[in-house]
Amino acid sequence: MQILQPPGWAKPKGYANGVAAKGRFVFVAGQVGWNAEERFTAADFVGQARQALANIVAILGEAGAKPEHIVRMTWYVTDKAEYLASVRELGAAYREVIGKHFPAMTAVQVAGLVEEGAKVEIEATAVVPE
Repeated sequence: MQILQPPGWAKPKGYANGVAAKGRFVFVAGQVGWNAEERFTAADFVGQARQALANIVAILGEAGAKPEHIVRMTWYVTDKAEYLASVRELGAAYREVIGKHFPAMTAVQVAGLVEEGAKVEIEATAVVPE
């Protein structure tokens, strides 16, 4: 995996501008912050994000992939202000589940998510080296 950082660009915080990788692709559908029984155990943004990330790691494991194989993530959040207010705690939860691996990421505020009560939905793409 190669992180793509054009010369002279400011280093992004918590994500990469681009990633190049070779190998077997693993696509993880959007995961919300509920458990394996499809029940929310956290009502707060960070708790739901932590669970969504754990769900991604569990699905990756089914393909023999690990968090460090993630090349791209898209975050859909229902409340930009809540996301920004919890950046420090969110960063700690991210590092707890994913580690210090920062793929290309996009965050988008949406009007709502399909699952009632969901505050965040995260999709991921991983590339397992050949």
